[in-house]
Amino acid sequence: MAKRDYYEVLGVPRGASEDEIKKAYRQHALKWHPDRNPGNKEAEARFREAAEAYEILRDPEKRAHYDRFGHAPAAPPGGGFGDFAGFDLADALRAFMRDFGGGGFGGFGDAFEQQSARGGPRERRGNTLELRLPLTLEEIATGVEKVVKIRHMRACSTCHGTGAKEGTTRKTCPVCHGSGQVRLVQRSILGQLINITTCDRCRGEGTVIETPCADCAGEGRRREQSELTIQVPAGVSNGNYIPLAGMGDVGPRGGAPGDLIAHIEEIEHDLFLRDGDDLLVEIPISVAKAALGGRIEVPTLGGGRAAIDVPAGTTPGKLLRLRGKGIRSLKRSKPGDLLVRIDLATPAKLSDRGKKLLQEFDELPEAKPAAPRRPRDDAGR
Repeated sequence: MAKRDYYEVLGVPRGASEDEIKKAYRQHALKWHPDRNPGNKEAEARFREAAEAYEILRDPEKRAHYDRFGHAPAAPPGGGFGDFAGFDLADALRAFMRDFGGGGFGGFGDAFEQQSARGGPRERRGNTLELRLPLTLEEIATGVEKVVKIRHMRACSTCHGTGAKEGTTRKTCPVCHGSGQVRLVQRSILGQLINITTCDRCRGEGTVIETPCADCAGEGRRREQSELTIQVPAGVSNGNYIPLAGMGDVGPRGGAPGDLIAHIEEIEHDLFLRDGDDLLVEIPISVAKAALGGRIEVPTLGGGRAAIDVPAGTTPGKLLRLRGKGIRSLKRSKPGDLLVRIDLATPAKLSDRGKKLLQEFDELPEAKPAAPRRPRDDAGR
């Protein structure tokens, strides 16, 4: 089902201030809070929807992106806040607790820390790991397959992730009887409230280990080194990232694995500057070539060369364009261009004959410089 407009969800105009957005969210959160609507799935969905809208609109950067692109993710394969496909009741409750405190809803922060909205034993998800992925311009231009080595927590091969000694099993927690949580009913000005806390005995897992695995000390996981292959598409840039689902740390005792996030880092090139999908290179030419014009060869990314015509009367700083010789784009099918900025190679030393020729040239009427003029705003660009 298509998502509703976030402004519509909170009932505020698109130009609403931060205070107006916060006030509207609080009204919706109190109206649809699960404690006021026990067992009401529609109210729970409205509560989550309001929290999701608030999380985007309260953040200036996320709000600006939403105003421009709607519900679309920030950029493939990364580089932004992404969507909220995994925004569950736990996230919604944390958002409410963060900005409005307990307010009669105490206890939810711990109870839902890593627990599904349906309740029950908590599955502790593993950590999300991050790494830097340095790339050359040549690799960025074509796309590349990178092999990296990481150290991350993997399921213990001895106990197969249970944390219990081989031949034994985990037992149901005698305190919470397998629910992973302890509930306390309270009354407040809002009516009957249920204060949910994580079971201290089993740490919310619903089961306990009587005889832990000796190899992993009951954790159900061990740190190992893995070799991973990362497919990098052409056209990525600094700020992009590539998520690898499930390649982070596995959770303790059978918990789901976290993700691995590879952050793109562009290595500075010795010759080319990058401007989006375009490349820029500076080529010095002789005074004669600038005056007479002619064809020159320029280097291209990857070690090739391409010919380009220099118009007669070319001045320093002039930009010439080789179309399609830039970087392949993430968003367009056509690659960018190679921009060639012309510079004049003035000889530092001259022979007697060279000096004589230049002096003769300087005496010609057409060699006289033009009158002084005001610089252009775009000079040298």
